[in-house]
Amino acid sequence: MTEDRRQRKARQTRNAMAVAAVDLILERGLAHTTVEAIADRADVTRRTFSRHFTGKEDAALDFVRGDGDRINALLRDRPATEPPLLAYRRAVRAWLADEENPAHHLRPEMRALLALVDREPALFAAYERIRVDAQEDSIRILAERLGTDDLRDLRPAVVVDAAAGVLTAALRFWARRAADPDSGAADLADLVEQAYDALISEAASAAPDSTAEE
Repeated sequence: MTEDRRQRKARQTRNAMAVAAVDLILERGLAHTTVEAIADRADVTRRTFSRHFTGKEDAALDFVRGDGDRINALLRDRPATEPPLLAYRRAVRAWLADEENPAHHLRPEMRALLALVDREPALFAAYERIRVDAQEDSIRILAERLGTDDLRDLRPAVVVDAAAGVLTAALRFWARRAADPDSGAADLADLVEQAYDALISEAASAAPDSTAEE
């Protein structure tokens, strides 16, 4: 029980620092946000911050890491009979539909932060590092499902890169539309479904026997 309370307190502290990082970066800009300011906003010491994060970019994008972990947990729980791409798609769908623990991307400030990722090289680099780490876990999960070795079999990496790429494309499209007052606020879950449908349609049209070769 004592350990559970300690872990819960650690999660609350980490979340407070992540929220502070997002708020300050959106208020002041990345260049004018310091680790010290984030720690002060979260009411923790600089040393506490360093125990959790490598820098302000890492803290602001902690939600990306958390969402990647949740998608992978849902992927592990998918029925073994599901094809890998379908299993990944349904894991993403379940993540977005979870009302008890809503996806962090659905918080209003996250849309603005995702849009900022494209304009700030340091944020983009941190985002890519976190995304790649999550995809490496996904590849191992799919390799286990297929009973194969991901170092010898290309299929797990191909599926994950395609499936995660679809999600990334939908998220970036969703974030960019926020800046256009005439575009409307498309529902992210619907966009993700449209993106997966587009992938499947394009993959089918690219099959060797789908058209006569010129």
